[in-house]
Amino acid sequence: MIETDILIIGAGPTGLFTVFEAGLLKLRCHLIDALPQPGGQCSEIYPKKPIYDIPAYPEILAGDLTHKLLEQGKQFQPGFTLGERAETIEKQDDGSFIVTTNKGTKHKAPVVAIAGGLGSFEPRKPQIDNLAQFEDKGVEYMIKEPELYRDKDVVIAGGGDSALDWSIFLADVAKSVTLIHRRNEFRGALDSVEKVQELKNLGKINLITPAEVKGILGDDHVTGVVVEQKDKEPFILDTDHFIPLFGLAPKLGPIGNWGLEIEKNAIKVDNSLDYQTNIPGIYAIGDVNTYPGKLKLILCGFHEATLMCQSAYKRIFPDKKYVMKYTTVGGVQGFDGTKKEAPKAVVKAIE
Repeated sequence: MIETDILIIGAGPTGLFTVFEAGLLKLRCHLIDALPQPGGQCSEIYPKKPIYDIPAYPEILAGDLTHKLLEQGKQFQPGFTLGERAETIEKQDDGSFIVTTNKGTKHKAPVVAIAGGLGSFEPRKPQIDNLAQFEDKGVEYMIKEPELYRDKDVVIAGGGDSALDWSIFLADVAKSVTLIHRRNEFRGALDSVEKVQELKNLGKINLITPAEVKGILGDDHVTGVVVEQKDKEPFILDTDHFIPLFGLAPKLGPIGNWGLEIEKNAIKVDNSLDYQTNIPGIYAIGDVNTYPGKLKLILCGFHEATLMCQSAYKRIFPDKKYVMKYTTVGGVQGFDGTKKEAPKAVVKAIE
């Protein structure tokens, strides 16, 4: 059983910033995310795309924003359960909650903050008749352990950043990497496209375009795929793994069955105070919530996380009075023993 002060469901920017704000209040956080790495959409969908409306950053890449948020919260030693989806929630007699993931990992906390962005992300799957038969038997929709592909033949399908980036990465891991895309043009970052072209010229990546995978071969594990290429006869390509990377579709998922008040696939909250849901102790912050005047912006999620943490502190410590201290005055004391503070002014007597 993992126990913490605030259990955060969703490790996107809003969830990551919550770690820092909670840490200032001496509250510990643990985050659950269905994706294999923190960052939400910023890491999985558009890590190399610039964001222009983060305060103090005229421009910052989404992946870099994730990195800086992780660095900012590192001193408060958050825990992570990644690659698992929050499945069920049970309220305990003491008012705390137990959240269990789809893999059976249990978490206990007096406060739950749902920061799931647009919801849990489900992979967009290609229309292949026997696809489900080979899931986790050579068909993977996310790459969690790159070493799984060491010295293996790998086929990746897709034309975005994930397909390009993983093709580049696995070129030095796998026995062979074949990238298949239904168009000649790719939607990813230009430097990634150029790197794939370079690796193709060096013979380290096989590139097949325009083409699609239409069938999967094998018994207990993938042994090959059927490829249809424009103006050519279908052919069989031997492989150990087929990885379709067509992006992720947001869904509220199991959270929608938790008894929360839902409106248009978002969680209704009380925005006049603390972004609490209709269930005391459960909050919703960031793009996953809705209220009059809601704007789905990262910076709005940061604001909501700040107020939520103040309310969480009062819930956890109802008899304590919290006096807010500005970080410019009190500095930041990390759980790891580090302290950041402004240098003290030197006072010298006048002789």
